[in-house]
Amino acid sequence: MTLPENTADRTFQVDLRGLVDLLSHHLYSSPRVYLRELMQNAVDALTARHALEPAAPAGTFGIRLYADAAVVRVEDDGVGLTEADVHTFLATIGRSSKRADGIAEQRGDFIGQFGIGLLSCFLVADEIHVVSRSARTPDAPAVEWRGRGDGSYTVRTLPASARPRPGTTVTLTPRADAGEWTRPARVRSLAGHFGSLLRHPVTFDDGTGPAVPVNPEAAPWARTYPTPGARSRALATYGEEVFGFAPLDTIELDLPAVGLKGIACVLPEAVPAGRRHGHRVHVKGMLLSEQAEEILPDWAFFVRCVVDAESLRPTASRESLYEDDTLAAVRDALAEKLRAWIARVAASDPDLLHRFLQAHHLSVKSLAVHDDEILRMLLPWLPFETTDGHCTLDEFSRTHRTVLVTSSVEEFRQVAAIASAAGLGVVNGGYTYDRELAHRLPEIRPEVSVADLDPATLTAHLDPVDRETELAAAAYLALARDALAVFDCDVALRAFQPASAPALLVDSREARHERTRSRLAREQEGGLWGDILGALQQEAPRAQLILNQLNPLVRTAVAIDEPELARTSAEALYGQAALLSRRPLRPAESSLINRSFLDLLAHALRKDS
Repeated sequence: MTLPENTADRTFQVDLRGLVDLLSHHLYSSPRVYLRELMQNAVDALTARHALEPAAPAGTFGIRLYADAAVVRVEDDGVGLTEADVHTFLATIGRSSKRADGIAEQRGDFIGQFGIGLLSCFLVADEIHVVSRSARTPDAPAVEWRGRGDGSYTVRTLPASARPRPGTTVTLTPRADAGEWTRPARVRSLAGHFGSLLRHPVTFDDGTGPAVPVNPEAAPWARTYPTPGARSRALATYGEEVFGFAPLDTIELDLPAVGLKGIACVLPEAVPAGRRHGHRVHVKGMLLSEQAEEILPDWAFFVRCVVDAESLRPTASRESLYEDDTLAAVRDALAEKLRAWIARVAASDPDLLHRFLQAHHLSVKSLAVHDDEILRMLLPWLPFETTDGHCTLDEFSRTHRTVLVTSSVEEFRQVAAIASAAGLGVVNGGYTYDRELAHRLPEIRPEVSVADLDPATLTAHLDPVDRETELAAAAYLALARDALAVFDCDVALRAFQPASAPALLVDSREARHERTRSRLAREQEGGLWGDILGALQQEAPRAQLILNQLNPLVRTAVAIDEPELARTSAEALYGQAALLSRRPLRPAESSLINRSFLDLLAHALRKDS
């Protein structure tokens, strides 16, 4: 498209106050990040200085923090800025000195990449005062830059005595409403929080005594220890200091390809399903995030990690990680580290394995579903709910060569007591992953067969009553079937253990859904929805209320010869069986239970009067 001749290029007008408000409410999580940004800029300046003077001994250049009741000051011995640099980089939003000629190819060595970090200082101060002297141009004068929150700034050169050595000093005069973040004690705390793993020496001075080191020791995994046991204890102690719990074990993490080192601390207690813990991630020593969920896969919620990496990219806010191929590769590699730890513990430390699985079996089950190696190692040792109580599949398969699996918790609760008494081995497959894993048991134990529990399998193990007893109960059973027809429920009389169970309600969620679909199809017959539901309709299996002839209550009920009382007692037995199944009751069932109780109570009162 050709522009009209009177069209001229124009520049955007930036409302700096509005931009600062945007940063404070949408980019940064808290005003406290101002100190992290200043320390980060100082670290990057030191990195550039080392690139200019690679022969300088380690520790030659450092960072000094100062805070009293009046100012906050951050000083570094970094590469510094010339007057031209100041105009180019400090006064242009989004322009980063890391993009300067000569170091653009080294951007991966720097933490910050976005050139907006200095603006975070406006979250706590109305003016930023910078004095800098360049190490690239030794004969250049010192330069002073004052930037204000209204978007204006001034620049002037200073005599060499104002800054005898190369480096930069940033001074803030905090606003009255920023005292929470700029008090000396808070500045000291934030410096340790963000910079405890920095590789450059950092000191803090509050004007009341000598400066104190912020990061006096290297990261615990970078230190040497006299014995492996001493190293293990030191890492566990560090994990407890960082996360507030004594880890069940610590797993060392080392990925040389991306310069990542750290530890994973195994949580000593179970984690609620679906809850993910954030991890503490440092980039080149600077704390990036305490809630970095993306560093590990979803199934690894049994650990919390603290890592320091060289090659991970921070987002613009420097408070989370940029999702790219590198992060995906790191996530996969760390997952392999956790799998290797599980394999080692399974092979060499049964006591630790037992304590680990006791706390984190759900997490391991989610991994075993998709990981054949973990499945082979750990499936026999994972706990399941069974008719023999909570036990491992290894223990359960020793006494049950045929393992039956329910499709829901509700179905298991319906049949558990009766199946146990009948000698059937049933596993509750209603919990997450359990049904799928139980069906894979023959891969580990070929001598064991696994099948879904069929109601017919259970009822086949219930003893029939003799002919005479069944004939005597026929009238009652007919009235009971009529009373419960509204629930599509058949009624049968059997004898089974335990005798304390008056009735067994055999029904499944799928069967109830199919009966509901059939009922809706009948109600909508002839309409569009009726045609759709009719096409989906299958033969709807009926529920079964199986009365236990061995139970005294049932023997009394089947002898009732009064029709209304017989119907009421059948409804009461159905309601009791539904309650014992522990499944959610439908409104009609709740109404039936209340009505049958009231009818039985009214009958008793009439009889007494």
